[in-house]
Amino acid sequence: MAGLSLMTLGPFQFQALGFGYDSRSKSQKTGWATIPVAGGMDRVQWVGGDSRTETIRGAVFQQFGGQTSIEGLKLAARLGTVLPFVDLSSGLFNVFGMHVVEEITEDQDVFDASGAPLKNAYSIKLRRYEGSLTGASPLSIVSLLG
Repeated sequence: MAGLSLMTLGPFQFQALGFGYDSRSKSQKTGWATIPVAGGMDRVQWVGGDSRTETIRGAVFQQFGGQTSIEGLKLAARLGTVLPFVDLSSGLFNVFGMHVVEEITEDQDVFDASGAPLKNAYSIKLRRYEGSLTGASPLSIVSLLG
């Protein structure tokens, strides 16, 4: 069952019903080197940004679908696919940049008589990709959104 698309990670659309999400958290880590100083307090020197990560948490329910999107993201993670991450909720198509899937955690709960999970809570950890996209044109990236 499809609903209003709120966000997209490559061809995977987070929707109001189905493959939805409950929360999003962001983290930015920077690097600082410690420089010992004789007779005084150590100094620190900025050595650059280390990484930017985002974590998306949600749950899919068997009656609304969405498990195929989780399986597709697991495949993209195994293949090392770089995906565009875009917010569609404001209608402005806010592009967060290119990201890779670092980790997917699932917590299956409430099972039917055949043992299939009726609820699958998930967490997807993304890392911003800063490298080049050899062979990928802006048009090929935009085509993933359509």
